[in-house]
Amino acid sequence: MNVSGSRVLVPGASGVIGSALAVRLHHGGARVALAGHDAERLRRVSAACADAPEFRFDAYDLDRCAGAPGWAADALGGLDAVVVCVGVAGFGPADTVPDAVAEHLFTVNALAPLAFLRAALPRLSPPGVLAAVTGVVVDAPPAGMADYAASKAALAAWLTAVRRERRRTGTAVLDIRLPHVDSGFAARGVVGEPPALSPGLTVHRAVDHIVAELTGRPP
Repeated sequence: MNVSGSRVLVPGASGVIGSALAVRLHHGGARVALAGHDAERLRRVSAACADAPEFRFDAYDLDRCAGAPGWAADALGGLDAVVVCVGVAGFGPADTVPDAVAEHLFTVNALAPLAFLRAALPRLSPPGVLAAVTGVVVDAPPAGMADYAASKAALAAWLTAVRRERRRTGTAVLDIRLPHVDSGFAARGVVGEPPALSPGLTVHRAVDHIVAELTGRPP
């Protein structure tokens, strides 16, 4: 993908990583459409991206999430890429995580991203890029993070299957498995306390990693 001139929807653009990515893409010459949960943060990111179009959503409203790619395509005059940066953490032994919290983790980390991505498939201008940030927890699920890791693994499995489905179309389907990032994400978990974590990537370096995946160039 060539960033300059591309039309990109960024769900999760009111979050720390999503907002930084949107600004980076904008400065790289992309036209971005911003989807996020926090209206005030979304306005600030829009202002930093030359008043990029904004779309507010709640992860539990899957129909609303599914409407974002069509809205973005209309707002931008087409859609070349979707990069989902939506997510929430949760911690604690599996037998201490309430079912309602597990449902929340799966909704935010899997079902909402899938709604964005599935709806984007027919909207992407060929060949197109479909991407989502998952994490290294997919490769090595840690103790005390069973439901969080499982929700991210569900998203990763979907991306793997769709990559195989779309192999002949040229669509790039990317599972961006970031390592731990010092973004404050772990401290905002919906349940439990995060384990002691080694220093992670800066947000700047995390965005370097995402852009490298999108462009196929090493950071």
